[in-house]
Amino acid sequence: MTYCVGIKTREGLVMASDSRSNASYDQVNICRKMHTFIDPGERVFVLLTSGSLSCSQSVLTLLRRDFDQGVGLATAGSLYDAARIVGDQVRKVSAMDRQALEQDAYKFNVHILLAGQIRGQPHDLYLIYPQGNPLQATEDSPFLQIGECKYGRPILDRGVRYDQTTLEDAARYALISLDSTMRSNVTVGPPIDLLVYTRNELGISRQRRFTDKDPDLLAINAHWEQALRRAVQELPPVQFDEVETPK
Repeated sequence: MTYCVGIKTREGLVMASDSRSNASYDQVNICRKMHTFIDPGERVFVLLTSGSLSCSQSVLTLLRRDFDQGVGLATAGSLYDAARIVGDQVRKVSAMDRQALEQDAYKFNVHILLAGQIRGQPHDLYLIYPQGNPLQATEDSPFLQIGECKYGRPILDRGVRYDQTTLEDAARYALISLDSTMRSNVTVGPPIDLLVYTRNELGISRQRRFTDKDPDLLAINAHWEQALRRAVQELPPVQFDEVETPK
């Protein structure tokens, strides 16, 4: 299983992903799910992937080959155009592999988060579905998730605001969201990749991988758990209706 999250604020973008890949309970591997395509000063793309590892690797290979040859994402005029280019490659891999997969009862499953900026265009965040169609993050819905989403969503719903959330706070929300997911689902696990992109930076200057023993990650997780328990204890007491005891 996988959990990846992208957050879009007025200041920029935060992208985070776990690194656990499993074909079964006894076949668990570590696999990087965050990938960057950068032309410094011109364009920056960050892709997070979930679903079938073989299919997502094929999509990334095609995208990287084109980018290195100066086509594909290297020529996209906007993030929407870039999302469509990614979707085209998803459909190409689907055309090559879907029939063979599904005749053996394997589902074609690739979800991709695409974030970044092209010089002269606004920064943006998209989700590309297995059918190749894109969904854009909005000011009202400023984060997108793929993979095992449900455990990490409540903290994002309550906390993330496009106009108000700083990039530093968005990074904390992303880490807490991943921590909540890892606590509730053993198929999501470290290392955690975190990337913070500042609007108009057109390069990557803040990126980090957290292992399960990383002292900063352990401190954040411990502080969050303690703060949550403290907050519950500070809530108003629950009031109950009086119930007459039967005689």
